Amino acid sequence: MLARDHSVAVDPVALEKSISKATEALLGYRQSDGHWVFELEADSTIPAEYILLRHYLAEPIDAGLEAKIGNYLRRVQGAHGGWPLVHDGPFDMSASVKSYFALKMIGDSVDAPHMARAREAIRSRGGASGSNVFTRFLLALYGVVTWRATPVLPIEIMLLPMWSPFHINKISYWARTTMVPLMVLAALKPRAKNPKGVGIDELFLEDPKSVRMAPKAPHQSASWFYLFRSLDAVLRVIEPMFPKSLRQRAIDAALAFTEERLNGEDGMGAIYPPMANIVMMYEALGKDENFPPRATTRRGIDKLLVISEHEAYCQPCVSPVWDTALACHALQEAGGDDTLAKARQGLDWLKPRQVLDLKGDWAVKAPDVRPGGWAFQYNNDHYPDLDDTAVVVMAMDRVRRHTGTREYDESIARGREWIEGLQSRDGGWAAFDVNNLEYYLNNIPFSDHGALLDPPTEDVTARCISMLGQLGETAESNKAMADGVAYLRRTQLAEGSWYGRWGLNYIYGTWSVLSALNVAGVDRNDPMIRKAVDWLASVQNQDGGWGEDAVSYCLDYKGYEVAPSTSSQTAWALLGLMAAGEVENPAVTRGVEYLKATQTEKGLWDEQRYTATGFPRVFYLRYHGYSKFFPLWALARYRNLRSTNSRVVGVGM
Repeated sequence: MLARDHSVAVDPVALEKSISKATEALLGYRQSDGHWVFELEADSTIPAEYILLRHYLAEPIDAGLEAKIGNYLRRVQGAHGGWPLVHDGPFDMSASVKSYFALKMIGDSVDAPHMARAREAIRSRGGASGSNVFTRFLLALYGVVTWRATPVLPIEIMLLPMWSPFHINKISYWARTTMVPLMVLAALKPRAKNPKGVGIDELFLEDPKSVRMAPKAPHQSASWFYLFRSLDAVLRVIEPMFPKSLRQRAIDAALAFTEERLNGEDGMGAIYPPMANIVMMYEALGKDENFPPRATTRRGIDKLLVISEHEAYCQPCVSPVWDTALACHALQEAGGDDTLAKARQGLDWLKPRQVLDLKGDWAVKAPDVRPGGWAFQYNNDHYPDLDDTAVVVMAMDRVRRHTGTREYDESIARGREWIEGLQSRDGGWAAFDVNNLEYYLNNIPFSDHGALLDPPTEDVTARCISMLGQLGETAESNKAMADGVAYLRRTQLAEGSWYGRWGLNYIYGTWSVLSALNVAGVDRNDPMIRKAVDWLASVQNQDGGWGEDAVSYCLDYKGYEVAPSTSSQTAWALLGLMAAGEVENPAVTRGVEYLKATQTEKGLWDEQRYTATGFPRVFYLRYHGYSKFFPLWALARYRNLRSTNSRVVGVGM
């Protein structure tokens, strides 16, 4: 156990001032109906794809919007000449190819200095043939490469039985919703309208038409990959011989799948890639821009735009349920009658968004479980999110404890029932699915991103355990809890940390697990907890904060790598340490002082770095809300624990 230093103390008056300013600032972002929604920024690929989609469809040029997106793309270009996946990150081939293509489409001269630098960066790293599968499909649709550069995606997959090695319900929700309309496109092989005739042959070191399938990705097993590559070669020969009637049945099945899940202007899956693929699919099927499913989906894509005075970009999705639930936790920690009233209004906004009637795709593997989850976005009933559900339930339970209200009892009970019903057989929980454990599928040529599945992960498992523990369950009283804690014991790394799938990375995972173990009643002197505490203290930066870079997701991870401090990662480390009973630890004091020292006059924190994850090594996220509610949460938690004798965090987060 680490030595305590009782001589160092945080000025309580200054701390209260920081909490007050941060609370006021967070309340200032509240929407008129009581919820919160902050910008959700990814890398340059989504805004670039948005530009390319408009030109694919030959939509009227919106010069003002294109100019603003162009400004954004130029600003986030890296010093290396290409485009990164995170702020100040290394070169990424696919992001660079799409961004260059979009800027050229907007009208940037290939001789402009930023375009010349980008071209040199791409060519010096082997050229655009090094792009990933999704980029290759885009380039095939534009006719830059042939369809031989992409894996075969026979639409007949839609007709396979569940017992087959590959089935649409054996992959993750995001892969499923993206692939179904993409398979229709792969069957029909349409060509972008591209009225300006823009191409990017200059980014290749060879004739683009000669490009063939991508090589094995680093995460893929050679034996599995080459087995699937051989199957791809066979399919490439026999696919043209498939009966037309069979192909039409498969396309009809894909359309039925899509139309059941269109989800209005929120879009199928409520994420950009399937929405864009759906619009292109209907175009390929001869449905014009006024065809209602196409028109509605296309309007939904524009709702993802963030347009400011000089710049614009397209979000991958929106995060109102997640933002609102986390903001409510932070405000409940901050306290005060008006603040608590505002938090409760946020929960009242969340309550009717619980999915109680519709059994989504998760029910294929859990048919006897009643629905009861919350989605991440405004509407996404087919794909509720376990992480969001656990966080909402815990926020509602905190109000119930504080006020004695019974208003949320049914919501809490149904959320809990759904989460318990979606525990996977290994004891863990995933984000959207149950028993999505067909790991061999990450070796198919299409899965060069390694994100085809939604298996259980440490951070989501921890959140579900946190919920059960906060609701009074123990490992002795609840088998789901016992199996979950056993899963976390198995998955702790030798250094003491836990992996974070949806937040960056080991700091996020370790905070999540320490919060869960605390409320699950695991002894603070358990070696598992002591190792985690020691690890968190060991990776604290000299400035008192914590930081971690996306490079920590590398396949050959050998231990923490130093990265600049951020407010959200500092807050996670502090919340994790305090959950483990370390409020008196000097590392906590230094972390609190870091947050106080870096708070702006407006009561907020500047955070340019990306601290969240879409897909490890492929796609990262910058939640603009994280720097607004997590630091407030940590500072208020510190104040509250210092004012009690027990020093025990009594809630799951």
